[in-house]
Amino acid sequence: MRHIVSELLNPVSSRLAPIKPSASAWVSQAAKALKSQGHDVIDMGLGEPDFDTPSHIVEAAYEAAKAGQTRYPPTGGTAELKQAVVAKFKRENELDYSNSQIIISNGAKQVIFNALMASLEPGHEVLLCAPYFGQYKDMVLILGGKPIELSCSADDKFLASAAALDAAITGNTRWLILNAPSNPSGALYSAQQLDDIGDVLNRHPQVMVMADEIYEHILFDDQKFVSFAAANPQLKERTLIVNGVSKAYAMTGWRIGYGAGNQALINAMVTVQSQISSGACSVAQAAAAAALNGPQDSVTEFRIAFERRRDLVVSRIQAIDGLTLDAPAGAFYAFVGCDYFIGATTPQGKTIEDDTQFTQYLLEDAKVAAVAGSAYGLSPFFRLSTATSDEVLNQAIDRIAESIAKLSINREITNINR
Repeated sequence: MRHIVSELLNPVSSRLAPIKPSASAWVSQAAKALKSQGHDVIDMGLGEPDFDTPSHIVEAAYEAAKAGQTRYPPTGGTAELKQAVVAKFKRENELDYSNSQIIISNGAKQVIFNALMASLEPGHEVLLCAPYFGQYKDMVLILGGKPIELSCSADDKFLASAAALDAAITGNTRWLILNAPSNPSGALYSAQQLDDIGDVLNRHPQVMVMADEIYEHILFDDQKFVSFAAANPQLKERTLIVNGVSKAYAMTGWRIGYGAGNQALINAMVTVQSQISSGACSVAQAAAAAALNGPQDSVTEFRIAFERRRDLVVSRIQAIDGLTLDAPAGAFYAFVGCDYFIGATTPQGKTIEDDTQFTQYLLEDAKVAAVAGSAYGLSPFFRLSTATSDEVLNQAIDRIAESIAKLSINREITNINR
């Protein structure tokens, strides 16, 4: 009896042992906890646009609800939204898919989870280009796979080279995950770089490519987006494109992501989804169809605002001695180097030993919530979300500069702002 009681009191599976909550969500929760205690905290942790969802999208959801679209939708997505996704790929990426090659899920993360669950065997390797979106690694681990990290330094613009990729592939490699523009670095591969990666993958037919293109429309400096499958049409059948409406259309809470790929894989992903969540919200799917099919003015408006904020943050961070930051090519993050401050001493006499402790110091002293680079597989950096107003960004960076000035450092600055 005592043994049975013990098991009841410890119901958590051992497979969760290496898994931690989302770093950005944890940081935001810590910020909320401080706010509840009366502290004035600026949360730069979550990657969420501060814009409202465009009114025509909201209206489409309202009309769908009034029309009775409130029952269970098809598990893999409504025909209307699938067709909107097919049209989007044709119009914007010059890619041809059929409705049967599309899956609609509860956010882009579920698309990724479905794909990994549908395709990984124990011990299969998944290549991650560090810095990477932290949940990639956790999903691989929880599903019995083996994450393999390719370190992509700031000197390499946080991009994986074809040579490094070729050296990392083994007979057990199942997936390469490419996220561009990247969370957290904003890095973007050129068409030539994608072609070079494709040349490597041509020699390794067992490797599939997961192209996470959720930040596709948030590009700066007049750069043009090239989808991995468009750059490598010979690999289209081995490529799963992951995308969604959360970022470009300010629809994070609507929870609609979509995937496009090999029909056998998509069918398996729908089977997985049928056992986890069934279909995505019917009304949210109607809203997403309106987003993809409707006017795109807001996408341009948001992009211009994000670029202005990018420029503001880059100029302000580069003016702080000891921090480094290249101008991100896209997305709405700043992945800031803080190597110089590792080993510094706080006013309380505590030594900052890594970027996690550095961000803890910023939270405690500056009351600015940021995410440590270690959560993305590359240290010492920290990520700031720039998806907020100019006023808030200026205030946050003012606080960061003031807190950094309080640190005691017994050596000269050896790194320069990039």
